[in-house]
Amino acid sequence: MNIKVIVISLSLLFFTGMSYAQKKKAPKSFISEKVTISKYHNKGELERMHKGQLITLYSERIEVLIKTLPYIAFATKPGITMATLGIPTNNDNKKALDSQFDSTDTFMEESNTFLVEYLPYADTGSLITGILFYEDIMKSLHQYNDFR
Repeated sequence: MNIKVIVISLSLLFFTGMSYAQKKKAPKSFISEKVTISKYHNKGELERMHKGQLITLYSERIEVLIKTLPYIAFATKPGITMATLGIPTNNDNKKALDSQFDSTDTFMEESNTFLVEYLPYADTGSLITGILFYEDIMKSLHQYNDFR
């Protein structure tokens, strides 16, 4: 009976320790999988939308570009990590990448605050032109690898 108690106690201790053990974080991709748009639009579709919808689309496109363009020398799609490129994944490099992502997030928050406040004053036609231009840039990113 003492053996059962000891075995059960050790088993519980083992499983408790496993649940609190450090989990290894998956390597971060230069481009997040969250940074995508669901649909490209044409001018006719955009002209039928309300200004509030256009502002949302405009802001989304800016976010995708800001979180993608700085990294096109490394990747144009999610899934490429430092290890994929042969960059050492030491603590300094991980901290630098985390710092870059944090800075980008802070910039996006500040930009969104500004855009929400001031984009309603923008001309609807200018918003549409901006959205179409940003979408053309994003489409060209899909062809970027053809130039390598």
